[in-house]
Amino acid sequence: MFIRHEWFEKNAIFLLAGTLVTVAVGGIVEIVPLFTIETTVEHVEGMRPYSPLELRGRDIYVREGCYVCHSQQIRTLRDEVERYGHYSIAAESMYDHPFQWGSKRIGPDLARVGGKYSSDWHYAHLKNAQEVVPESLMPHYAFLEETAIDPTDLQQRMRTLRIVGVPYTDEEITNARVDMAAQANPDADSAKLMARYPKANIVPGNGHQVTEMDALVAYLQVLGTLVNFADTSTERLQQ
Repeated sequence: MFIRHEWFEKNAIFLLAGTLVTVAVGGIVEIVPLFTIETTVEHVEGMRPYSPLELRGRDIYVREGCYVCHSQQIRTLRDEVERYGHYSIAAESMYDHPFQWGSKRIGPDLARVGGKYSSDWHYAHLKNAQEVVPESLMPHYAFLEETAIDPTDLQQRMRTLRIVGVPYTDEEITNARVDMAAQANPDADSAKLMARYPKANIVPGNGHQVTEMDALVAYLQVLGTLVNFADTSTERLQQ
């Protein structure tokens, strides 16, 4: 047995082939069973797809590389839970493509940043982080306030996400532009928006045009606010 094993290790091609077969078999054993499960992530009460404005804000968040410095993953370690709040659960990212979990933290974790600060604070922070947090290393994003959002592909984005499992309805897609404008205008009638997207945060836009700043703030303000951990048992969240 030892001689055969030695021969196998000395022949690089056979060793490589054997390694690939071993990895392939292990991957199949781990992945294939997932396709037999109706869903691998339990739906938690309160979770919903992003509103049109939040969705565009998330696109901007990814485009600007915010995930490079800010994770959205609170681990079960005591110090993390005490600092940031309840540990992250898979259901919170069920509509993220891709999700923003990670381990890189030049800045704080943002999984529970929604509602922690006012929208005005976020606007000021994005314009010039050092004026709000002097020791911050964050770049300035004042240009976002001067950049209007182009909504021409908004409905198509939502239709594409529906293909991969995000449950946007025809009504939500049809009213995407109206809902986006309503969420960025405190003076607009937001009743229908709130009915479609509970807990959506109305950001203090200028009422004339929806900017990328409005969208990013709306996204930040929804993070961690949809699941009420006080009313949900730990056992249920872990299922």
